Amino acid sequence: MNNNEIFKKLRVALQLRDDQIVEILNLVDFRISKGEIGNFFRQEEHPKYMECGDQVLRNFLNGLVIHLRGTKENPKNAIEVLSENAKTIPLTPKQTPKINPKKDLKKKPTFKSKPNTKKTEPKIQVVEKVKFKNGKNKNKNN
Repeated sequence: MNNNEIFKKLRVALQLRDDQIVEILNLVDFRISKGEIGNFFRQEEHPKYMECGDQVLRNFLNGLVIHLRGTKENPKNAIEVLSENAKTIPLTPKQTPKINPKKDLKKKPTFKSKPNTKKTEPKIQVVEKVKFKNGKNKNKNN
């Protein structure tokens, strides 16, 4: 696994956009543009693909610590920071809840299961079904 794959996985797991990654890198005084960050996330066959160096990934991880935990003077709660990041991501049309007023007005009755009136047959154990052959013929006429 190379640095680009690690960077991609962190970006997806933490739900970060390119501009947020730029801000995280700025926390450790590492300047990089959104376009350069986008090049790290391209396919290897793409002409603008760039290898993510150790320095970029190291600075991103150091900035991520500051972004999530804060500093000694100004500590943060990481869970709150992640929830704020999730709120800033716009929902795609597939994710938006669809409201159907006609369906919401008609309430379906709750499902009540009927008692099982069928007689159940005793289950045959699997071991009783299997016939063992030890490789020996039962006929002694050899």
